[in-house]
Amino acid sequence: MSNQLSGNGAVSGRHNVIIDCDPGHDDVFAIGLAASFCNVLGITSVVGNSIIENITTNALIAADLFGLQNVPVVMGAKTPLSGNIDHVTQAHGASGLDGPARREPRTKLDSRDAVDFILETCRSTEGAWIVAIGPLTNIALAIRTDRTIVDKIAGISLMGGSITHGNVTAAAEYNIWFDPQAAAEVFDSGARIKMCGLDLTDQLTVTGKFAAELLAIPTDASQFCAELIDYYQGYAAKIAGVTGPDALLVGAPLHDPCAVLALTHPELFTSERMSVKVETTGTHTLGMTLADTRPWEDHSNSAIEVMQTIKANEARQIIVNSFKS
Repeated sequence: MSNQLSGNGAVSGRHNVIIDCDPGHDDVFAIGLAASFCNVLGITSVVGNSIIENITTNALIAADLFGLQNVPVVMGAKTPLSGNIDHVTQAHGASGLDGPARREPRTKLDSRDAVDFILETCRSTEGAWIVAIGPLTNIALAIRTDRTIVDKIAGISLMGGSITHGNVTAAAEYNIWFDPQAAAEVFDSGARIKMCGLDLTDQLTVTGKFAAELLAIPTDASQFCAELIDYYQGYAAKIAGVTGPDALLVGAPLHDPCAVLALTHPELFTSERMSVKVETTGTHTLGMTLADTRPWEDHSNSAIEVMQTIKANEARQIIVNSFKS
């Protein structure tokens, strides 16, 4: 891959990406990977893991950590189009980024609206990818405003959904469940989608060993992220009911980096094209992503590529190494 700088300071041979996110411990790792392997055009925040003010501050902190101070960070939707505003703070804490000492970001917030920023950027940089690792509210609003962006972007690589099980409910994954109407509109938009659902992301787990590897790297970003993993992996051990030394052996799924790796390291993945619909009205299935897995149906022309397996050991090493570069 070429690493030659183009006239606008971007590195040629890399994907141009907008990161739409609700940081979130695993979001921070996704932003770090994008900083290492993509041209980051901007970061937009969306309500999800915490209130939008916390989420936006967390995005600014991530920009500081990974040298993205000159990248626009733009506040997005404060409420979902539908669904319940339930931040499910157990995994990420009240701030959305509990664990390390809270810090004031140096990166300044861009005053633009996130939907306007997404539209402007996709129009001016044709062929960009949107990496969507939170609820899909901003993306749905952008498509509602100008459907032509579906044809201007390369696609959407998202963390969300599942073809087998949920996490926030038995049927639904959190990002889709938080705003099922937005998700339905994005999945039905005709945009090319790489879907990294729980079936895939639950394969990429990290333990106390991963935190120790980060702690051994003498950078601010690695030290901060080691503390993130201490908190996040500790929560995984708690819900598994494991205490003492064995708690460090419990794997915590690192969901959001998969959506970046699906672009930057496609050789790590297997995938299959499927038709996927989002349930917006079900009493017990609200937010479920219903994938048509019938073997006799031909989905080869579907715009939705469901990522199915990941080489987790290699992926973990890529993440650790990204802190050394």
